[in-house]
Amino acid sequence: MVAIAVLVAMAAHAVLTNQRFNWSLEGQYFLSAQILHGVSVTLELTVASMAIGVVLGVVLAIMRLSPNPVVSGSAWVYVWGFRGTPLLVQLLLWANLGALFPTLGLGVPFGPEFVTRQTFTLIPGVIAALLGLGLNEAAYMSEIVRAGILSVGEGQVEAAASIGMRRMSIMRRIVLPQAMRVIVPPTGNETISMLKSTSLVAYVPYVELLFATQNIYTRNYQVMPMLIMASIWYLLITSVLMVGQFYIERHYARGAMRALPPTPMQKLRARAAQLNSAIR
Repeated sequence: MVAIAVLVAMAAHAVLTNQRFNWSLEGQYFLSAQILHGVSVTLELTVASMAIGVVLGVVLAIMRLSPNPVVSGSAWVYVWGFRGTPLLVQLLLWANLGALFPTLGLGVPFGPEFVTRQTFTLIPGVIAALLGLGLNEAAYMSEIVRAGILSVGEGQVEAAASIGMRRMSIMRRIVLPQAMRVIVPPTGNETISMLKSTSLVAYVPYVELLFATQNIYTRNYQVMPMLIMASIWYLLITSVLMVGQFYIERHYARGAMRALPPTPMQKLRARAAQLNSAIR
């Protein structure tokens, strides 16, 4: 304990006394309009991409479990392709799709096109970012959802089918509510990971938190202080997400655990009570 306390004190002293951290400059830009805009775009990208990933992931998971080999095989190829290539490469491919297909159109397959548009017009930076993040996330979410579905006993599915329930009704009313206990924890982790993955959108390019930070340090040449400031923002947002994840997991743990894990406030009250009893 003493050694850890000494190391922590040394680290804090080094961080607070090193002038190269330039804390005053970080404070100056921390709530600037440019950074706050980047934060809002990062949050919007996270929410929208996770929504795409969750919805498409559920569809892919159900397809993977289909007895039809064409349906399950198509879902497997999708998951294989998007999980097997780096996210940054996928973002760059979507951003530069016009180099392969200058125009995109609607029409008769292998025949005339009725409507055509320039690819770079149809897929600007924000669309490329959402496609790259959302479609990649769907591949991972499909495996999470599939694992959750498989965790529900087959007996319950068979019992529901024996009373005449349809396959989709069984999935919606019986399987998915119970599978949520398995699905929610990794989904929370994926959301936190998605928040950090939005930093890759800076290479599209699209103005999110990291790109806004880069715009600042290209002007003032304070690279490390600005990157530390961005890291603090990411830590703050992920901390809020972790708190939300804890309460969601706690909610879905009802009925599966004899006693729910205590909340931070309950832990604080218990420790305060122990301290009071020790003092008395």
